[in-house]
Amino acid sequence: MIKFHWPLLAALALLSGCINLAPQYQRPEAPVAEQWLPTSSTPTGDAAADIHWKQFFTDSRLARLQTLALANNRDLRLASLNIEKAQAQYRIQRAAAFPTIDAGVSGTHSRTSSSSAASTSHEYSAQLGLSSYELDVFGRVQNLQDEALEDYLALAETRRSTQISLVAEVATAWLTLAADNERLQLAEETLRSQQATYELTQRSHALGGSSGLALVQAQTTVESARGDAAVYASQILQDRNALRLLVGSDIPDELLPGASLQSAAVLVQVPDELPSSLLQRRPDVLAAEHTLKSANIDIGAARAAFFPSISLTANAGSASSALSGLFKAGSGAWTFAPSVSLPIFDAGSNRATLDAAKVEREIQVQTYQQTLQTAFKEVADALAVRSTLDQRLAAQQALTDASRKSFELADALYRGGSQSYLEALDAQRSLYSAQQDLITLRLAEQSNRVSLYKVMGGGWN
Repeated sequence: MIKFHWPLLAALALLSGCINLAPQYQRPEAPVAEQWLPTSSTPTGDAAADIHWKQFFTDSRLARLQTLALANNRDLRLASLNIEKAQAQYRIQRAAAFPTIDAGVSGTHSRTSSSSAASTSHEYSAQLGLSSYELDVFGRVQNLQDEALEDYLALAETRRSTQISLVAEVATAWLTLAADNERLQLAEETLRSQQATYELTQRSHALGGSSGLALVQAQTTVESARGDAAVYASQILQDRNALRLLVGSDIPDELLPGASLQSAAVLVQVPDELPSSLLQRRPDVLAAEHTLKSANIDIGAARAAFFPSISLTANAGSASSALSGLFKAGSGAWTFAPSVSLPIFDAGSNRATLDAAKVEREIQVQTYQQTLQTAFKEVADALAVRSTLDQRLAAQQALTDASRKSFELADALYRGGSQSYLEALDAQRSLYSAQQDLITLRLAEQSNRVSLYKVMGGGWN
């Protein structure tokens, strides 16, 4: 058997990947300020460190619910499947950098006839072949491989972004359910109080101690409280439906929040003077940068199309007319067919492809910078809300306390006959409104911490 020229192939393969025509990547300038405006919150040591979500959300019920959502949420499953697909595509592209070698055995039998005689012939062959293999002299194959890798990494960051968003959305939905539970409890307590007042007014009216107007006013407060209780009961069912959709499965009752937002998760504080460089940790920013790198690499592949491409096709083996002589001396056969393709005229197709790749890179530069600006705004907005929450909570708590005292005094004067029911009714409405606003503000404070956790990419460094 004649030896195949593997040393020649090895020498040619050394030429592969000698030149990379992709432009050198440089991260675009971040079009945002170096730092956000400082907040009024106080750093708490470990709170400024990188915090895992299981440490950030301290309520065990919420943590278990988030774990359940990470296992069952369909959006997260789709993101994971997209990563698996991209990983497979990267492996396919990576395989193009290596030659494909195939082995085959074949046999051919034929019979021919003529007027004088008939003959039968046999042909057997065994071959080891090198399929058409491109020598990557100008880096086209390597660029395509690197591009596939960047696409895979972008999808991996997208999945991480989906996970962070899911964890935050579950926390927000859970806290909202806790707040609505508290609102329902408040409405039911107000209904019982108003019902007792209405019954007292009925007896007073029957004895001539109160007017028909006072009786009707007392009845309106009862019906209003009953309507609020029905609204919040319906809202709680919707909250549970929303939470069930996020989790992706039925939720055990022991994982639901209690009847008060006060007993819900206590979340970590936010440090002062956060540098905007922390935005580089956000997965959506990282995904945008990987996409930009992919577009930058694609320019190299487009440039390589202007240069010659060298492909190798070869096979070596044995052929014989008898199966027993297939591997005997003198039966060897080989072929070696290198080819060079040089683009001469393509009506501007290669130039248009290169121009499109350059424009795509500029598009991704703008997309990356826009992603940074959006991320900066989201953090700035969350910090702006955060900066006044403590004062707003303190003021609302003081207003609620004052409204409760005002109602207690007005109710006592009404029951003692020293004041009309209208003053007591106004005081009660003011108290009810102040209590509702306090619940809303507490929810906003908890949700703001969740938002900061999300917009900072899952923690602070």
